[in-house]
Amino acid sequence: MCDVDNEVETWWLRVKEARRREQLRVRVRVRVREAGWLFLPKLQPKTRAATMKRYVSKFIACPLPFTKSNFFLVNCEVESYYASRESNSQGLDRSYLNRSLAKTYATSCATLSEDPSKDSPVSDMLIDSFGRLHTYLRISLTERCNLRCHYCMPAEGVELTPSPQLLSPNEIVRLANLFVSSGVEKIRLTGGEPTIRKDIEDICLQLSNLKGLKTLAITTNGITLAKKLPKLRECGLTSVNISLDTLVPAKFEFITRRKGHERVMDSINAAVDLGYNPVKVNCVVMRGFNEDEICDFVELTREKPINVRFIEFMPFDGNVWNVKKLVPYSEMLDTVAKQFTGLRRLKDHPTDTAKNFRIDGYCGSVSFITSMTEHFCAGCNRLRLLADGNFKVCLFGPAEVSLRDPLRLGADDDALREVIGAAVKRKKASHAGMFDIARTVNRPMIHIGG
Repeated sequence: MCDVDNEVETWWLRVKEARRREQLRVRVRVRVREAGWLFLPKLQPKTRAATMKRYVSKFIACPLPFTKSNFFLVNCEVESYYASRESNSQGLDRSYLNRSLAKTYATSCATLSEDPSKDSPVSDMLIDSFGRLHTYLRISLTERCNLRCHYCMPAEGVELTPSPQLLSPNEIVRLANLFVSSGVEKIRLTGGEPTIRKDIEDICLQLSNLKGLKTLAITTNGITLAKKLPKLRECGLTSVNISLDTLVPAKFEFITRRKGHERVMDSINAAVDLGYNPVKVNCVVMRGFNEDEICDFVELTREKPINVRFIEFMPFDGNVWNVKKLVPYSEMLDTVAKQFTGLRRLKDHPTDTAKNFRIDGYCGSVSFITSMTEHFCAGCNRLRLLADGNFKVCLFGPAEVSLRDPLRLGADDDALREVIGAAVKRKKASHAGMFDIARTVNRPMIHIGG
């Protein structure tokens, strides 16, 4: 163990010198133990070590001198940026966004506790060139929705893909089975609004029976969920996220361009009554619209097992994103911390998108999804299958590849794995900055899947 530590220290000195010449700062903190952030337990020791080397080398462009020891990485954090690059903040206070609110609220990562011997092997298809293991698949079941939220759909609507070009239930299940048999452990059903599909119960039942799948979740606007949830639970639905951006009915009608606030609240309560714990409530925070309701949302967690998730406003085609509407994580956290004593940071899973908190004495919890100001790309384990059969490895990246076309041309599983694996290997280390994302041509959120 000491030899490995010495090698890490020596290598780290070499990295600092190399990056000083290139004006690239890299910070790598490595502790060697028996579990970790890049745990990769499902790979053989030699493959695991090689994958770790490949991951870190992508950032530091320097060969690693590690021996062939059987070790794991713990809390490996790689942060890189060009010191000479200055982005145009367009009015946003960069120092405010980048400073840490308090050391006590620093991002924390829990070590993985899974027993490697209990898991089946994972295909190399799911490992990108940075060593990230993708075990989470989001499947969009439809592009249609019964709401017209401002941040999801342009006011004029969107052109929907003709039905024959959408994946059939059998195609969805076949592709899902391909991913699960390769190592995906969690599937989330999205849309559009997934509950408007008449066959959603049958799809849930078939997906929940896939060998190796541990979690079947859904993200929904809650308009029709209350009456469908008991049956969906019987069909194997294990986790529920409900989108709600305001607790004021009039504001709900404004942001969604539809009525239905009471039905969404009924769906949240129905999920709690059916034993879902936690019931996750997604709230996109937008300046000038609902930032004054943050503490009201936190109160939902006082007596019920609700996890309120405050999401930074993100740019997509047609949602008229503006940085002035963005309420950064640090500001949201400051608002909550000033109002609620006993707010404490929870340990996050290394692949969590959210920074999680709990208030002492409260039943539920509060989370912040900081895609814009503090991205979590280094731990990303997510892939997306769109309703039209396109495969997308990054929410904010425009690159897509069709799985529907080769599937309908008779491609076997091995051929499909090659297409998927090639796309995963092309996944970038992180998404572009929020201003670059705003300028990049991408699909509306309703096409991608929430």
